[in-house]
Amino acid sequence: MDIKEVKELMEQFDRSTLTEFDLHEGSFALYMNKNQTSRQTTPTVEIEKVSAKQPQDAAPVEQTIDTTNATQQESGKIIVSPIVGVVYLQPSPEQPAFKQTGDSVKKGDTVCIIEAMKLLNEVVSDFDGTIAEILVENEDVVEFGQPLFRIS
Repeated sequence: MDIKEVKELMEQFDRSTLTEFDLHEGSFALYMNKNQTSRQTTPTVEIEKVSAKQPQDAAPVEQTIDTTNATQQESGKIIVSPIVGVVYLQPSPEQPAFKQTGDSVKKGDTVCIIEAMKLLNEVVSDFDGTIAEILVENEDVVEFGQPLFRIS
């Protein structure tokens, strides 16, 4: 793959709604990411607690996502996805959901798990309140900054 093709891919990726792109062609590998955090190359833990707020020490990226409007709405506070991945609303298929509509939630309570690159990341609430609405379905693919729960 020559530099012209790489530049064209970068331009198309920049204009697209994709947040990550990974290409392997022979010995050539290209990874592009618009997220606040990059993929981990060597996982060190199986389950890691992730705050629903954006990390303060995140590296700057070419395209940023404004989550300030998404974190507070007139009818409550919103818990947003801190990463791209598959959301699980229950610890395992045979167990009940972490939280259901109407359940009370305290700051630090686990509300769901997001699987990203075979790592299970617990999403915890940054707010006290009641689950007013669950904005995703179990096993949905979620994007960075996507609203997951509305807390009243």
